[in-house]
Amino acid sequence: MRLRFTKMHGLGNDFVVIDAVRQSVDLTPERVRRLADRHFGIGCDQLLVVEEATRPDVDFRYRIFNADGGEVEQCGNGARCFVRFVHEQGLTAKREIRVETRSGIIAPRLEDDGLVTVDMGVPVLEAARVPFVSDSDAVVQPLQVGDASVAITAVSMGNPHAVQVVADVDAAPVAAQGALIERHPRFPARVNAGFVQLVDAHRIRLRVFERGAGETLACGTGACAAVVTVILRELAQSPVRVETRGGELDIAWGGPGQPVLMTGPAVTVFAGEIDID
Repeated sequence: MRLRFTKMHGLGNDFVVIDAVRQSVDLTPERVRRLADRHFGIGCDQLLVVEEATRPDVDFRYRIFNADGGEVEQCGNGARCFVRFVHEQGLTAKREIRVETRSGIIAPRLEDDGLVTVDMGVPVLEAARVPFVSDSDAVVQPLQVGDASVAITAVSMGNPHAVQVVADVDAAPVAAQGALIERHPRFPARVNAGFVQLVDAHRIRLRVFERGAGETLACGTGACAAVVTVILRELAQSPVRVETRGGELDIAWGGPGQPVLMTGPAVTVFAGEIDID
């Protein structure tokens, strides 16, 4: 199978984007893993697929596959790249579109300054719906990780996140502890592990160990979940600038029951074709 693709990134969180509207695409987990391989394929954190809408009230369907081949519900940095891709490729003339994902509808918008704002929807805070195994919906909950007990906040932004506040994000045990949290039995769908450092009331620093991808340079839904966490814990106020290793995102949230708005860049790197068995 020969595939046309575009390589894109949002703050270094990189993607292979495939147009399944104008070409036939048959993806298997093995093919996704091969495309995502940085030595033998194209290389990416996630693979994004643009498909025709399956319902009349949206413009496109958006599918996301992690580098390990698993399909997931949501990707915020990918959503920004998605709207730039369909606009640059002439698939739509709209600057704001409605897109269906496995977790619901999102609305990304191209701004006049070249950045992209995405309405990421209302965060889910009920433990059972994250999903997180707990008999409480408390904002801060203990989680036993190896020999340590850490205080986490469980949030879903269409995909599950376990966010903890740390004193120094550079010294946080992201690789070791993140891998344990990702597959923790109290998160039956696995989870993205976020480590957030408070800078001031409107700025945080963030690292995320992503489910199925490991630590990435930036995580859009992780940034949203981190801001929800620090606002719920009364450590920060909206809007919040999130510093990641790949750059900065601006997140605004009005509180429980309100949608999270994420603004940041989306960049096209190159386009090409690849033959894959």
